[in-house]
Amino acid sequence: MAEFRTTSRSSNCVLGSVFSVLRSALLLVTKTKPLLVSSAIRTGRTLKTLGNLIARSGNVVKPTSISLSNSLFTRSHKVLLQPNASYRAAVLHEIAKPLIVEDVTSTTKLKDLEVRINVYTCGVNASDILICNGQYGVDQKMPFVPGFEVCGEVKEIGPKVKNFNVGDRVIGLKKDDFAGFAEECVILEQDLWGVPQAMTFEIGASLLDTYGTALLGLHRRAEVEADDTVLVTAAAGGLGLAAVDLAANVYKAKVIGVCGTEDKASLVRDKGAFASLKYQAKNLRSKVMEVTEGKGVSIIFDAVGGDIFNESLKCVAHEGKVIVAGFASRQIPNVSTNLLLPQSFSLIGVSLSHYRDANNEVYRQVGNDVIELYEEGLISPHISAVFTLEQVNAAIDFLVQRKSTGKVILKIR
Repeated sequence: MAEFRTTSRSSNCVLGSVFSVLRSALLLVTKTKPLLVSSAIRTGRTLKTLGNLIARSGNVVKPTSISLSNSLFTRSHKVLLQPNASYRAAVLHEIAKPLIVEDVTSTTKLKDLEVRINVYTCGVNASDILICNGQYGVDQKMPFVPGFEVCGEVKEIGPKVKNFNVGDRVIGLKKDDFAGFAEECVILEQDLWGVPQAMTFEIGASLLDTYGTALLGLHRRAEVEADDTVLVTAAAGGLGLAAVDLAANVYKAKVIGVCGTEDKASLVRDKGAFASLKYQAKNLRSKVMEVTEGKGVSIIFDAVGGDIFNESLKCVAHEGKVIVAGFASRQIPNVSTNLLLPQSFSLIGVSLSHYRDANNEVYRQVGNDVIELYEEGLISPHISAVFTLEQVNAAIDFLVQRKSTGKVILKIR
């Protein structure tokens, strides 16, 4: 709210009108009907309603809807929504070269459904590394700001934005043109989710991409159940650990994690896995068959690709399901039909970004469900390291050197 310093009677009358309008707006918000939690996930436990997430209800009062004739209030209100002339960002000027933290000019006007946010944290992901090295599969124009998994507060809203208000805490996925490694980010309303103030910015930047993808693969596509045995490759990575967390702690499945080191295997067991194996191609199948008493696994969740994917196919049970969720190894496997025909199993691809365009309702609901699962204490993202914006190149190198477990976060503010 703007601060006024005046002692005149007329100004006091104006202030009274202002506070009256704002109080009415607050009463309207607090009377908003709670948003009922979707029944999309059936975990055997009842999730509470999330009526306190006003930003998700679609029935909020925006500051721009308050119209007063007092010129002093109007000028102050415009200042509140005016973007800064510049902000800091980690900029890529040349492929395979270090990012440079520098001042970037702010856009002056938002489109109808855009939201400007002050970014406090941003997840550092494998796709950021690929795009910085020119391996993402697109011809990226320079200069370029990487980063897509952001958490922050709403700074300004476009004219037709309905579900967010200035000051709301939000998390978002900006995979259309990235730009998350920066103090400020403009993102479409459909790619934002409101979260309660109690959620930390670090947790906010650790949820949507990994847990959303894992939830799509395990729940919607593989229909995981409590009596399933789930094999998760790269189980200590961001996506793998999210899959372990969901399968073991939400769906109560029997999880076998495959990792690169014993330290990572210990972390996966702590997250809830029944067994965690250090990857060795020559004996992966024998180890899995030993753990499953010769039955194999009903679901494979793979985000690695390469040799480990081909070896894991030898572990799938009759009528099992293989979820292809990523290629962390940067090696896309070629699946020969002779691997499919002697067995009877399903090979399923899953992409959160694809659902954004093909089935936006599911895309939105997955984000809602992940937030609710965290709020209910059913899932717990693991953050292995937090870097400042100035340390962005060290954060990327941390991932490249495979030192990370779970998520790596940039703390920008």
